Amino acid sequence: MIVVGGEALIDLVPLARPPGALFPRPGGGPYNTAVALGRLGARVAFCSRVSADGFGESLLAGLRAAGVDLSLVQRGPEPTTLAVPSLAAEGSASYGFYVEGTADRLFGLPDALPDAARALALGTCSLVLEPGASAYEALLRREARRGLLTLLDPNVRPALIADPAAHRARLLRLLPYTGVLKLSEEDAAWLGGRPEDWLAAGPSAVVLTRGAAGLTVRTREGAEYAAAARPVAVADTIGAGDTVNAALLHRLTAAPGTPVDWPDVLAYAARAAALTCTRPGAEPPWAAELGA
Repeated sequence: MIVVGGEALIDLVPLARPPGALFPRPGGGPYNTAVALGRLGARVAFCSRVSADGFGESLLAGLRAAGVDLSLVQRGPEPTTLAVPSLAAEGSASYGFYVEGTADRLFGLPDALPDAARALALGTCSLVLEPGASAYEALLRREARRGLLTLLDPNVRPALIADPAAHRARLLRLLPYTGVLKLSEEDAAWLGGRPEDWLAAGPSAVVLTRGAAGLTVRTREGAEYAAAARPVAVADTIGAGDTVNAALLHRLTAAPGTPVDWPDVLAYAARAAALTCTRPGAEPPWAAELGA
């Protein structure tokens, strides 16, 4: 089982018509990653705190439809976090957030993850907003010590970060507990340093997503691999990086104890992310869409 921890929120996606209209879509980096894993056929559980409001119910319905285990989901009466993406001409998105007093930031550390858990993924807003951020940090440390494969996706949202230096310090102190560090080029520039610096701190691999330039990985052993992006008609890039997370975890946990075929892993992630980009909002592909 792969456990994905972090926020579930509602993206208010801009519509072309009528001008200025916003359409609510389920979102949040960890939520999208969990849905993508379920659609790819992985055994996955979502670990979060979700509102009991109507948006929260719709978020849980989306997880159920993808086959995601909800036994680790906490519920609360607080409202659901809202995100408002602004889309650039080429489809990339920046975000504004409504997070005061929302349910997901009040996540509490669970007593234990299921014995079947083999991997844990964390990232995005959940690592910023207290008090939940400290609980997620404690969860990552605990499960890494227990031997789980851990993936950290900072997915930096500057609009949420009141103290960049403190958040950067948090991410860096999590590196010894991180198996795979996945970064966009923007995340890497914000974090500072070089892949060799981050690898020296703990991760076994650093995966860098580069938009239309594809994906690369550098391993602790010094190996480097790359995969080209698939040319598609881009609706927007919402959820593409989250789909990469899911594809990486799905491939990396498929055959534990065997050497990682990084060219295959990256190519699979590139195919999955490309399909996500062809659809508005975060709509990761199903396994059947990727073929063999």
